Amino acid sequence: MEYRKMEKLGISPSMLGFGCMRFPTLSNGEIDEVKAEQMLDRAITAGVTYIDTAYPYHNGKSEPFVGRVLKKYDRSKLYLATKLPVWLVKETSDVEKYFNEQLERLQTDYIDFYLMHAMNKSHWETMKSLGAVEILDRLKKEGKIRYLGFSFHDSYETFETMLNEKDWDFCQIQFNYMDTEIQAGLKGYRLAEERKVPVIVMEPIKGGSLTTFADDIVQIFEEQRQGASLASWALRYVGTFPNVKVILSGMSTMDQLEDNLTTFDSFEPLSEKEQQVVANVVKEVRARVKNGCTGCRYCMPCPFGIEIPRNFSVWNEYAMYHNKRNINWRYFQEMNEKVRADQCKKCGKCETLCPQKLSIRDDLARMAKEMEELRL
Repeated sequence: MEYRKMEKLGISPSMLGFGCMRFPTLSNGEIDEVKAEQMLDRAITAGVTYIDTAYPYHNGKSEPFVGRVLKKYDRSKLYLATKLPVWLVKETSDVEKYFNEQLERLQTDYIDFYLMHAMNKSHWETMKSLGAVEILDRLKKEGKIRYLGFSFHDSYETFETMLNEKDWDFCQIQFNYMDTEIQAGLKGYRLAEERKVPVIVMEPIKGGSLTTFADDIVQIFEEQRQGASLASWALRYVGTFPNVKVILSGMSTMDQLEDNLTTFDSFEPLSEKEQQVVANVVKEVRARVKNGCTGCRYCMPCPFGIEIPRNFSVWNEYAMYHNKRNINWRYFQEMNEKVRADQCKKCGKCETLCPQKLSIRDDLARMAKEMEELRL
């Protein structure tokens, strides 16, 4: 197992972090505790020392399960991470209330890496107004938190503001070779590196999307490194950045775990030639979008309630990644049927407002047909 030193903290956690939000599940949606425990046991035995969970994962069941499993191990040899559910914090006392509940769930008296979860501009303003950071600093001084940081989902500008307002022990950002220019992105990574703040990466495989490419894209990778999994390319890309200290992977099967263990058993950063291969893939994948919707929302509101940019975001994502399961969920589960593409009445108002001059009515019709054919 590869370990990277966090110079600022004087510790060296495993480069592969076990993300506990995608455990295998039973038919009723509950964690398959037998399989999940086997996976955690295998990971820890193989040298994984960073275990990442959070208050809402698996409908609140992840923390208690992880706590039970980790009781078998020497806690001092593991780094346990969990997160404050900031969206539930309505008053100052809630900070310590949820923290203490998490200690109880995890059957521990301290958290190694404690994060303010899914931070954005609004949540940051709320946390500051309630004095949450001061409370967490106090818990750190009391030894209940070893290292304090945040996970992030907002613009680079907000990330820069947060990173510059406090001397953080670490930060956690979404980062992969397709998402270098969204959220904190590559600029955020570089800022953290400049500030000597260790970076933990989430979504390095983009929720599995970077493993579901069309065959011709797969072939590009295969020709360069025969037999290497698509996941290994994504993980090695992220790990090529030296200030990325831990790379989280939410693994659902033992096969996924074994593949990741192979990647990090003797980790190799991408060579210059391999980096160019990835750059070529990114260019090719982005060229496959169905239309050029930029999400500017000039077409909105639709008189009939269709969420046009949201529909096109789903459509373009499918064209790029061919992730059928994810697209089915986004279109048929997350999206109310009243706002879907097939509700278009072809009035044409949207097309008179679109700066890109897209054929929105025709595209919505094409999308609706493709989604129906895709329905699982």
